[in-house]
Amino acid sequence: MEKNLQDLIEQVPYKVKLVVKDCAEPNQFLFTKDIDDVFSSASLIKVPILVAVLEFLENKNESIHQIVKIAEENRVDFSVLSELEVSEASLYELLVWMIITSDNTATNVLIDFWGMENLNHYFKKIGLKNTTIQRKMMDFEQLEKGFDNLTTAREMAFLFEAIYRQDLLSKKSSELASDILSRQRIQDSLKRYIADDVKVAHKTGSLETVEHDIGIFFSKKRPYIIGVFVTDHTNTEEAKSFIGKLSKIIYDHFSKEA
Repeated sequence: MEKNLQDLIEQVPYKVKLVVKDCAEPNQFLFTKDIDDVFSSASLIKVPILVAVLEFLENKNESIHQIVKIAEENRVDFSVLSELEVSEASLYELLVWMIITSDNTATNVLIDFWGMENLNHYFKKIGLKNTTIQRKMMDFEQLEKGFDNLTTAREMAFLFEAIYRQDLLSKKSSELASDILSRQRIQDSLKRYIADDVKVAHKTGSLETVEHDIGIFFSKKRPYIIGVFVTDHTNTEEAKSFIGKLSKIIYDHFSKEA
């Protein structure tokens, strides 16, 4: 498996970070590449936001069904909430849309709900030293000034393992996070070449030269975490195909082991 992964990675001209973890082996990596490199998170930043908001609600004993206003400045194009022209939504709805369609309006509302500074403080508190929010979604003016949302492969893998092991949140909130991630509608990277009906709790991230996908594959007997993070690519479909090919190698390995 390792040779197949390495051979495929060496064939592409872009930068690749990769992490593979067997869920049965805590704190151990099956395969890694540049897992501590800091890179643009794109929409992967929505996973720590999901965890942070659920933690906030637990600590404050507040309802996930409370209604939140959608400020006009948080609306962006290509958003379900923007297209529906709704003026408010429950926190549950915002979390679901933020993950399953990567809704950027929902994300901006949730950033304001707890505050960017508080979110970054929470990230550091749970050990995400390099994961940070420096701008809202689709704020390209801030991006041009050098303010971007950042993370690493190691820290993303840590988050997904914590969701799987229910280490950060309560059992109820951990199961809710996993359920929302399992309803992901964007399936053209990690699951691209996998025909089997396997449950995957995952999140994608995409910008002009960035393509990411990381999640938990609940394969028979051997659940595992895989994250592929591509930067500096020039063709989105090629990058997604590449992620799919790496994922298929890993899936076949764990299927064979099972």
